[in-house]
Amino acid sequence: MQPLAQADLSHVRAVFTDVDGTLTTRGRLSAQTLLALERLVAQRVEVVLVSGRPSGWGECWARQLPVGGVIAENGGVTFERVGRQLRKHFAEPKGIRQRNRRALTAHVAAALKRVRGARLSMDSSATEVDLAIDYAEQAALGPAGAARLEAFLRGRGVTAVRSSVHVNCWLGSFDKRTAVEAFLRRRWRTGIAPGERRFVYVGDSFNDQPLFEAFPLSVGVANVRAVLGQLEHPPRYVTRAREGAGFGEVADAVTRARDERKARR
Repeated sequence: MQPLAQADLSHVRAVFTDVDGTLTTRGRLSAQTLLALERLVAQRVEVVLVSGRPSGWGECWARQLPVGGVIAENGGVTFERVGRQLRKHFAEPKGIRQRNRRALTAHVAAALKRVRGARLSMDSSATEVDLAIDYAEQAALGPAGAARLEAFLRGRGVTAVRSSVHVNCWLGSFDKRTAVEAFLRRRWRTGIAPGERRFVYVGDSFNDQPLFEAFPLSVGVANVRAVLGQLEHPPRYVTRAREGAGFGEVADAVTRARDERKARR
């Protein structure tokens, strides 16, 4: 990884970002991070949240935060702001979602029995597509417990991947990357080109790897170093600060680079 200062951010038009451990600091969205979002919006840089959190959280964020969209449940459902309207998109049709949901519920129930102390996250009731098993938010299973859950579920054909707090589980051919690519097609009729300079992704954990790999401008906030040795696809750049303060570094770097580019014209 290179320091964030090495990244050319002068052409950025949108920032895609994880939430837990990236926007939040010790589980909370600080006033400083909210101001960082506002600074990007003032620069006409759109912000899109990309999270494993439930659909219910996604709708709330899309309605109340200064963002252009929210991708929730690791790509299973997307909320897109179009003017004053909020549009909702699912990664898969209703019939497939219903069938997968029934099967997923059975797989996760078996996992909860297999790993002592495992339990559904408190917010799983707000999900529509995936389910989340708490390992580090209110539970204390730690990385070893999370790894056991992942191995058991993957052995049953379930996609299971950690965020910084949960093991997210789903059935279906989607992830954060496919959802971001679909968002880009709808929003700007474009994709992630080789050497792409218009879009940045910021994250901190295992479930961010599809976008760390896809985005030439992929950034890890400093706490990503805790899992760096376990990432097959690490980010290309890293901030000095952790969590929300690290996201603030990205916002400042983007606004500064864009201002410098304008001044050169």
